[in-house]
Amino acid sequence: MDKLIITCALTGAEVTKAQNPAVPYTVAEMAQAAKEAVDAGAAILHIHARHDDGRPTQEAARYQEILEAIKKECPDAILQVSTGGATGMSREERMAPLTLNPEMATLDCGTLNFGGDEIFINTENDIIAFAKGIQERGIFKELECFEKGHVDLALRLHKKGFITPPLHFSFVLGVNGGMTGEERDVAFLRASIPDDATYSVAGVGRFEFPLARWAIKDGGHVRVGLEDNLYLEKGVLASSNADLVRKVADMARQAGREIANPHEARKMLGMEARS
Repeated sequence: MDKLIITCALTGAEVTKAQNPAVPYTVAEMAQAAKEAVDAGAAILHIHARHDDGRPTQEAARYQEILEAIKKECPDAILQVSTGGATGMSREERMAPLTLNPEMATLDCGTLNFGGDEIFINTENDIIAFAKGIQERGIFKELECFEKGHVDLALRLHKKGFITPPLHFSFVLGVNGGMTGEERDVAFLRASIPDDATYSVAGVGRFEFPLARWAIKDGGHVRVGLEDNLYLEKGVLASSNADLVRKVADMARQAGREIANPHEARKMLGMEARS
């Protein structure tokens, strides 16, 4: 079985220090959290930008500060920017980090109700525009899918030539408005993608570690981090992103899977080497 690729989602757009003081906001906090996560076993760092007061932003200048600081601490890590941003942001706002030509970026594959009046909008034209913006710059994409319809749309756009191979999916499960995070859900999605596609599972909240265990046994990959889950175990807050990465790495080793370093992860995903 291939080695396990661990992605760490450092901060997201919504979780706050009020919920867990370890959530990073500042450039220095992001760089420190990134280094700790990589040292614990993460090969990919999923990055949202925040202002120092915690407000989410897609400003290219802020991303540049964060990416440069992380690269200084983690020169080999795969840096994956989010084009999801936060609810209410325009297509143009969300695409701004692509101008920095990051090595990897997310591509959200459908609209989702986030609860209350919050709707995470990704129209078909949005998805095509993001796909073009990512692919024209030679950026490796991760197809974020929160439910089965998102997988189906991604595959339809793939057949039409808008989403080009290699196909790497991220199943983000347990989000309000999306599929829940039971084993049956990830198994259903796993069976819905091509045999030559790769995938990672991100279980939100209490689903994080059970789904990580499932993906480890199935040969998939895993995303953890404070964006998705604030707790190391029930009632116990994680003291860092590294805590969450380390727990999954330990689970993998106990199951007989080694952890992929960034170089190995690039090769396994079919990423082109970038200088």
